[in-house]
Amino acid sequence: MKLLDPRSQLLLKTLIERYIVEGQPVGSRALSRYSGLELSPATVRNVMSDLEEMGFITSPHTSAGRIPTALGYRFFVDSLLTVQPLEQARVRKLKGQLQPDQPQRLMNSASHLLSELTQFAGVVVSPRRDTVKIRQIEFISLAENRILLIIVTTAGDVQNRILITRRAYSSAELVEAAAYLTEHFAGLGFDDIRARIRDELKQLRSDMSELMTAAVEAGNAAAEEDSASYVLSGETNLLDVEDLSSNMARLRELFKLFEQKTGLMQLLDLSNRAQGVQIFIGDESGLSQLDGCSVVTAGYEVNGKVVGSVGVIGPTRMAYDRVIPIVDITARLLSNALSSPG
Repeated sequence: MKLLDPRSQLLLKTLIERYIVEGQPVGSRALSRYSGLELSPATVRNVMSDLEEMGFITSPHTSAGRIPTALGYRFFVDSLLTVQPLEQARVRKLKGQLQPDQPQRLMNSASHLLSELTQFAGVVVSPRRDTVKIRQIEFISLAENRILLIIVTTAGDVQNRILITRRAYSSAELVEAAAYLTEHFAGLGFDDIRARIRDELKQLRSDMSELMTAAVEAGNAAAEEDSASYVLSGETNLLDVEDLSSNMARLRELFKLFEQKTGLMQLLDLSNRAQGVQIFIGDESGLSQLDGCSVVTAGYEVNGKVVGSVGVIGPTRMAYDRVIPIVDITARLLSNALSSPG
């Protein structure tokens, strides 16, 4: 990150704080007044010009004022932000609303609270379930090249997937393939099956290996979908955020991302591998749908082990000093509630 002298840091901090509050480009006169520095508007303009050259701020259209860039927000969050802890009365109230309960109800409550407190979208990733292990596999022919795959797990759950194959299989072949998979791989998870089946399929007729491989890949996808989910609350709050609602095409893409799950799940899973609060600003998420948004997340634990994450999704112009402690304390209180005995 580029080094800034204390004067430039203070002016950048002031500019971003004013922009977050007012949502309007900040001019040199306003910056001179709010920063408390005895500087002429001309001097402030020179500093702003330097900050713009470094990529921290930009001038929208023909406005004389400046607004922060994603890089500016990143420097602000990492180096200039002072986070105020939540008042004890607020913490006690939150604690009262996240008492030990059924895990799914707790997830719903935490997601709703995050949304309610920030007026953005609140999200809670549920703990991943234990590895799905198979008890039995069956194939049923639906049409010439379409086969219904039925997976019965050791927990008694049933998963159905439709396979499209290059050729038609006879009933006898489907029975043979199902019997082989059940006999050799019952009691194993799909990750283990995938590793073992590569070698074992070499010993099978090649025309049967296509069916076996398709079944294992479909089963693995089904197991992964089943093992991870999240609770999202307050996404309609984003319709009231001027920075986002002014671009309806982008907002539609964002709502599609919420529906699809996979991309957002991968981003939120990163919080499970890091300490404390993580902040993804704009394209740092690697998801084009989150351009113009920030995601603030933190992992939560069950008996000392990180099992999921909580987060807030909102515009890059958010009050980070307020949102960060809300996400942090919600993760801690959820950890306490889930780890309590009983």
